Amino acid sequence: MPYKKQIDRCRTFGIISHPDAGKTTLTEKLLLFGGAIQMAGAVKSRKVSRKATSDWMAVEQERGISVTTSVMKFQYRDFEINLLDTPGHQDFSEDTYRVLTAVDSALMVIDNAKGVETQTERLMEVCRMRNTPIITFINKLDRDGMGPLEVMSDIEDKLQIECAPMTWPIGMGKTFKGVYSLYDQKLHLFTPGQETRDRQGLTIEDLTDPRLDEFIGADAADELRDDIDLLNGAANPYNKDDYLNAGQTPVFFGSAVNNFGVQELLTAFVENAPPPGPRLTASREVSPYEKDFSGFVFKIQANMNPAHRDRIAFLRICSGKFSRGMKVRHNRLGKEITLANATIFMAQGRANIAEAYPGDIIGIHNHGTIKIGDTFSTKEPLQFIGIPSFAPELFRRVLLKTPLKLKQLQKGLVQLAEEGAVQFFRPQLGSGYILGAVGELQFEVTMARLKAEYQVDAVYEGVNLADARWIRCDDRRELAKFKAANQASLYIDAEGCLTYLAQSQWHLNFVMEQWPGIQFHKTRDHI
Repeated sequence: MPYKKQIDRCRTFGIISHPDAGKTTLTEKLLLFGGAIQMAGAVKSRKVSRKATSDWMAVEQERGISVTTSVMKFQYRDFEINLLDTPGHQDFSEDTYRVLTAVDSALMVIDNAKGVETQTERLMEVCRMRNTPIITFINKLDRDGMGPLEVMSDIEDKLQIECAPMTWPIGMGKTFKGVYSLYDQKLHLFTPGQETRDRQGLTIEDLTDPRLDEFIGADAADELRDDIDLLNGAANPYNKDDYLNAGQTPVFFGSAVNNFGVQELLTAFVENAPPPGPRLTASREVSPYEKDFSGFVFKIQANMNPAHRDRIAFLRICSGKFSRGMKVRHNRLGKEITLANATIFMAQGRANIAEAYPGDIIGIHNHGTIKIGDTFSTKEPLQFIGIPSFAPELFRRVLLKTPLKLKQLQKGLVQLAEEGAVQFFRPQLGSGYILGAVGELQFEVTMARLKAEYQVDAVYEGVNLADARWIRCDDRRELAKFKAANQASLYIDAEGCLTYLAQSQWHLNFVMEQWPGIQFHKTRDHI
């Protein structure tokens, strides 16, 4: 296949939502329609032993939530799809942010009963920073909730983006019968509880067809005809350019758990979502059609296979073709390395690949030398920009139950910090470790993973710290004076960077005023 066509048929996107909006369930159903799995896993059902395919970590299966990012590759029609299922829980927003740097578009899932929630607003801000095109799926229409016009109004008000309905629900809750596709003027009726993709449902191509009354009842049929007439006159018509420029979001309605509306969503998605686009580096813009290979690491995951203690770096290919065994330059270290074994992912399953193209996400084995934000290229040394770490908002002290496990604790924290699961800080004076995180649940997951993956039994306790800033100063004498005056508050992070941890916001502001020659940074770029 010609190189350009191979790139143009690629779709790389992330799924974003508030916790419990049904994101992981929708992911399963997209994989189902893509033929990647034969049966969807019940995410929270206690009656069956199946777990969601995309949730592979023990803590995810116990809680029924996603706390890491899964990468899944599958095909649908003639398109190659890379789907990144991100953590919905607000405590893992930093991981989600980094994933959104690696995708070309996003799929936003909204719970029909709850509308736009806080975490969705935060994620939308991240998408807006990068002008990421967004398609919206209003989920859980099989339960009673907001009316379709009401939920679209909620999206427009809170997220400041124009909504263009692409499908329309017929009824809601117990009266929910399916969706009418404004995109291709077809009506699709489904049977609740479908778990396979073989049953297609019924299709009616004309709303005046008398069979419509027969299938859904005269009252529902008349209501649908009235709704569609109203929409044709009042709703925003879909404009592909507005969608690609992130000014408009196409809206689909359905119920992921029952397969309502999922196939319509997937079909419209592959036809409208953008293929891989150009990427900014510190020196220039890189086109996906360039023949020279380049890519950047946006995530590192330790112990995906606990038996092998492996660490995988997730690399987004930005240009050029990857071939197994090719030599590339690791730009941060200035070294040439051979990419001998690269993998593609299907949740926990993975397979070695011989070649990959721009837009693809590949996994490369990491022996502790690769960090988030690292760039690999075959020609010029490039630096893709914009993959930051955020200053943590919560802090805890680690307490080892068995002091003899100190080395394992150090190794575990280094690796968990590398993959962005948690940040840790060593005091310049004294011993011990302070953990920093954006959300409370990150501490819990860190302790669970230390125990399961590193056999370290540890607990955490509260500590009187409220904020962190990374310190920079070009004047060595000024920096030396600052260090001498603030030794008790200075720490070294996992990357070896000097960090100031403050007891309160007031205390931080006071120190910043006292030392105008010192730079206090709220984010630290990985590059």
